Amino acid sequence: MSKVQRPSLEGTVAVRGGRRLSFAEYGAPRGPAIVWMHGTPGARRQIPFEARLYAAEHGLRIIGIDRPGIGSSTPHLYRDLLDWTGDLEVLLDALAVDTCRLIGLSGGGPYVLAAGAAMPERVHGVGVLGGVAPTVGEDSIEGGAIQLAVLLSPVLRLARIPLGFVLNRAIRLVKPLAGPGLDLYAAVQPLGDKNLLSRPEFKAMFLDDLLNGSRFQTSAPISDLVLFTRDWGFRLADVTVPVRWWHGDEDHIVPFAHGRHVVDRLPDATLSTIDGESHLGGLGIAQDVISTLMELGPRRTTRSASS
Repeated sequence: MSKVQRPSLEGTVAVRGGRRLSFAEYGAPRGPAIVWMHGTPGARRQIPFEARLYAAEHGLRIIGIDRPGIGSSTPHLYRDLLDWTGDLEVLLDALAVDTCRLIGLSGGGPYVLAAGAAMPERVHGVGVLGGVAPTVGEDSIEGGAIQLAVLLSPVLRLARIPLGFVLNRAIRLVKPLAGPGLDLYAAVQPLGDKNLLSRPEFKAMFLDDLLNGSRFQTSAPISDLVLFTRDWGFRLADVTVPVRWWHGDEDHIVPFAHGRHVVDRLPDATLSTIDGESHLGGLGIAQDVISTLMELGPRRTTRSASS
């Protein structure tokens, strides 16, 4: 199995309400920043090795952030997805990040879109890899695995805390079998994800993320599902920063049609099809994703305009 590269910096930052968010950094400590938002489930170390290597070679700084209820981030349910950007601003200030680009995988997609809507003066561009689409309101679309969460949303909202406790206990029980469990999961996935999960470096990344990145708590996926089935607090038309979206045309979790639907409603977005790939396909092209985003901007910020 590939050797796991530890983060160059890892810790927590105090955010609003006396809570904390945990993070992990890779690459150049003072380089242009890329915030990487993990999928659902996932944690701060769910960043492909190729992305980490590319950052180190090109002087970039990748920051993975745990959402509330994963790792050592304080459990918390935001009012809506837009609300989380208040914590993001505090974290960026604490890490001395003036402007950034963001990448979101799957369930991380809505979070990076929210940042694009709330912080256009600080966000140069947004990359989404098979991201979840809105489920309510004028931007919504039906279908896909998220539709089950929509049907179960009343239960998820009422039982979020006990479900989170059960999930924590379950993850702790299966961690000793994490390697064989990942192999079993890969065996029942479509060909694209099966091939990716068979690569030693990706298996090592996912195991490291599970065993280390999320070792303290793992209730965040429940909060994610609750937020995805609510109004997001912004409209897709509010995301005026450039968005670049990659989606596997064989995605079995978030249908390709969902990606096309969202891109069609964003003011400045392009959709790139990952031919023959399924849900995790975007992780296999991380270097292309980063190089594309780095060509966006830098945007003219409020601070530079006033100077």
